[in-house]
Amino acid sequence: MIYVSLISYTPDPERTIAAAARVSTSPVDTKEISKQLTPEAIDRLFTHLLTSGHLSTFEHASFTFAIEGISRVTSHQLVRHRMASFTQQSQRYLSLKEADYITPTSISARTELEPKYHDMVRDCHRLYIDMINAGIPAEDARYVLPSAMVTRLVMTMNARELLHACSLRLCLRAQWEIVELFELIKAEVESVAPRLGAELKPKCYRLGYCDEAESCGIFPTAKEIADEKERKG
Repeated sequence: MIYVSLISYTPDPERTIAAAARVSTSPVDTKEISKQLTPEAIDRLFTHLLTSGHLSTFEHASFTFAIEGISRVTSHQLVRHRMASFTQQSQRYLSLKEADYITPTSISARTELEPKYHDMVRDCHRLYIDMINAGIPAEDARYVLPSAMVTRLVMTMNARELLHACSLRLCLRAQWEIVELFELIKAEVESVAPRLGAELKPKCYRLGYCDEAESCGIFPTAKEIADEKERKG
């Protein structure tokens, strides 16, 4: 089971983003700008910044999450987001005593394959333990561990990167485990910054169409829209 906890974040992140946006056009000092911002003004600024694509001010708010219970499959995808910081459980310095791993529902639903899957993962882990006990360094013994093994990490992202990451990872065509992860991340952000959290959604909602080759069905693809326009003349 995936667990996500927001362990630290920029205080009053939405006000911070809005105040930063006002700095470039206001003669008033930053502290005074922040005091003058009403919730309605913050909401209007958010709408303007998002629709105009002026996203640099979102970089002034950051969020740090503790993430547990994801597979190495998902952590490999997660660390591709380069505008973020990660500290992950080490398989070099930490020996994994238990075979803690993820089983996709597509596998558990196949009664003829699920036992083979569990046998394979457990056999790999038993060999890993045998090698550790034989004096093989953990950094070498880990080569036999499958990507299904569970990991934990700490991740810090600023609000701009969260907008981008969620635009990709909340897509219904994304891999199921990372969708589940980012749904939990979104919920944590919403708990302290609901206006920002509301904007953490698949990119098709902002585009008004799907820019993939095939749509999940929420929005038509750009090609489908063009074909429909052509059909109507």
